[in-house]
Amino acid sequence: MKIIQFYIMLLIVCSACNSESNSNEISFAKAEIKIDGIGNEKDWQNVSWRPIDQRWLGEEYTQEDFKGRYKIMWDQNYLYILAEIVDDVLTDTHNNGLEKYWDDDCLEIFIDEDASKGDHQYNYNAFAYHIALDGRVVDISTDSLAHYYNHIKSKRLTKANSSVWELSMEIYDDSFSFGQANTKTTLTANKEIGFAIAYCDNDHSEERENFIGSAKVEGEDKNRGWIDAGIFEKFVLVK
Repeated sequence: MKIIQFYIMLLIVCSACNSESNSNEISFAKAEIKIDGIGNEKDWQNVSWRPIDQRWLGEEYTQEDFKGRYKIMWDQNYLYILAEIVDDVLTDTHNNGLEKYWDDDCLEIFIDEDASKGDHQYNYNAFAYHIALDGRVVDISTDSLAHYYNHIKSKRLTKANSSVWELSMEIYDDSFSFGQANTKTTLTANKEIGFAIAYCDNDHSEERENFIGSAKVEGEDKNRGWIDAGIFEKFVLVK
């Protein structure tokens, strides 16, 4: 009897270990993903939600003020992201999308093509894409200035206080040069990437009130994703 109990406990422990080791795997999209903000493809249904619940900036917030989660998949051409954001007030007050874009409501995608970590403030070791409510995508370039990028196709559908964002994202390595012809990375199984997703939340203040991400960041300064790719979570593409 004790032997049987031992093996049952061993199976439970091994199951927990496997669940944890598989938590950062990104599933392959077997069929075409239509970027329509609906996310009703069968492949999406087979992917689990992941939380966006780490407070990087701001005071405590309520579930009515913000709640977020996301799914992620890949094929050889794109990373696909489906995000569900509950936000009671949508704010976009900066007409110039290249100025203080982080102080409007926006979704932010962090990607480190080879999971090499390190500084990416004014280089392309990693990217920090801000996707505005109007779909424009902004990041900082090597000239220390913000520019628009066409690496991400997105669609947002909002009903009441809930928005669904669906995105397809091209991936580039650190050889990327703004304004030049660049070759996107072809994604393959077993490739490792650094990734995080976050949301800038502003309820009509001069500056964003909260910045909530998916990755747990140690220390007091948690707003480091736009500089330090070391805070991203490491994921592996599986097929």
